[in-house]
Amino acid sequence: HVSLVESGGGLVQPGGSLKLSCLASGTIADVYVMAWYRQRVGNQRDRVAAITTDGDTDYADFVKGRFTVSRDNAKRTIYLQMNNLQPEDTAVYYCHANIAQEEVGTIDDYWGRGLQVTVSS
Repeated sequence: HVSLVESGGGLVQPGGSLKLSCLASGTIADVYVMAWYRQRVGNQRDRVAAITTDGDTDYADFVKGRFTVSRDNAKRTIYLQMNNLQPEDTAVYYCHANIAQEEVGTIDDYWGRGLQVTVSS
């Protein structure tokens, strides 16, 4: 069994910052690409940022220069530092990872349950 558990969401004023964390746990052999997605009300789920095990990163245009993704491979944790948050960043943020389970032999997609981030004055 594998799970992704997110933390760090909440309410913040425009221009403020939040840091999200996501821990992968369970019967894990290896964790590959990890990423953050978000889904605003009435919209599709969009990828925000992704990071490989080597630390290569990719960002959506709408967060470049404001958000920073990082990871701690030893802790199987991905982070998302979000600065200069704006009301349009209000969304449910989801953690995603490609994970190989022990004794399974395949690499599968896993999702966290999602965190609400609300940017409002």
